[in-house]
Amino acid sequence: MEAAAKQAVGSKYVLESMKYAQRRTWDVVEQLAQRIQPGMLESEATAECKNVLNELGMDRIWHPVLVRFGENTLKTFKQQSDGDPRLKDDDIFFVDLGVVWDQHEGDAGATFVVGHDAEMKACADAAKTVFDEVEHHWRSTGAGGKALYDFAAERAAALGWRLNLDIKGHRVSDFPHAIYKAGNLGDFADCPDAGLWILEIQLAHPTRPFGSFYEDLLV
Repeated sequence: MEAAAKQAVGSKYVLESMKYAQRRTWDVVEQLAQRIQPGMLESEATAECKNVLNELGMDRIWHPVLVRFGENTLKTFKQQSDGDPRLKDDDIFFVDLGVVWDQHEGDAGATFVVGHDAEMKACADAAKTVFDEVEHHWRSTGAGGKALYDFAAERAAALGWRLNLDIKGHRVSDFPHAIYKAGNLGDFADCPDAGLWILEIQLAHPTRPFGSFYEDLLV
């Protein structure tokens, strides 16, 4: 019963609408990434994101817009950025968006690199690689949420990165998902149902002060 309660949905919930919200949120991530350029302040990128959201006709945001530059890519969602950094010519940034479309919650995040820093590019790529491997593990084995994050930590280490296990994924659904109090995906013992959970991967470079982030809907 506990697992069923954590995977409950509201009367408006439709899986196709979750997929629509997923696609629309990715549209914003990609459009914003194209507008972020060296010399821009982190706060300016956040403001520009709100412009994109309004241009694309969102219902509302359901969690604050998060754009992190440089060393702030090591920060977790609940941590404040240090200062208001300006994006350098060779730099790394990520975008994390939670947006409601058609009364359903989209949540997407990805890391981008400007310039020619090979380690930053490798770090950004690794977050997506680990995500893809964990997603495939979920599809092929039916592993529970805790097992998925154990696997994620193993894969990150094998690739030479550190997985931030303070970030463990979470529920989404028809708005608002928060009423279900489902906790973190990484603490959920059962196999997560499709269309209800966000898998989050946050990596850190083993020695340099930057990281990467990727999240998407398990569907």
